[in-house]
Amino acid sequence: MKLSTALHKQMNDQIKNEFHSAYVYLSMAAYMETVNLQGFAKWLRVQAREEAGHAMRIFEHLIDRGASVTLQAIDAPSHKFSSPLAVFEQVKAHEVGVTKSIHQLYGLALEDKDYPSQVFLEWFVSEQVEEEKTSAHILESLRMIGDNRSALLLMDRELGDRGSSAGGASPS
Repeated sequence: MKLSTALHKQMNDQIKNEFHSAYVYLSMAAYMETVNLQGFAKWLRVQAREEAGHAMRIFEHLIDRGASVTLQAIDAPSHKFSSPLAVFEQVKAHEVGVTKSIHQLYGLALEDKDYPSQVFLEWFVSEQVEEEKTSAHILESLRMIGDNRSALLLMDRELGDRGSSAGGASPS
């Protein structure tokens, strides 16, 4: 069964969206470096790699289904941030937007009765639950920290452990 024209287009759009997400997180990582928060920067770099990996999953799904991949231009992300809190407010909002686009893709696969795409997209649906949970947790922690610079440095150290055996969330 071929992908419908609409689902094919939306999957190509989602590849662009996932690569844009990687750019967004790299921009945020660069900001964190400028304010000397290397742990936050590392966490955001790992997030950027995950997003690029998500794009490649969709890329491979299209190839596996005999559908063409049409890469699209990626808009430059914002590079001005006022604080780590502002960054993670944007992270949370961004992940909510990604969830919405994944749900739209899944809904279209359901409508099309495209069972292979439904099974494929279930991973993304589950992944977005984790992404929203994690971003909400970090955001709420930053809100609790407020202006406490010692707590911010502790959190920076914790986030810097992401993906290492010492703890932190491991990349998907």
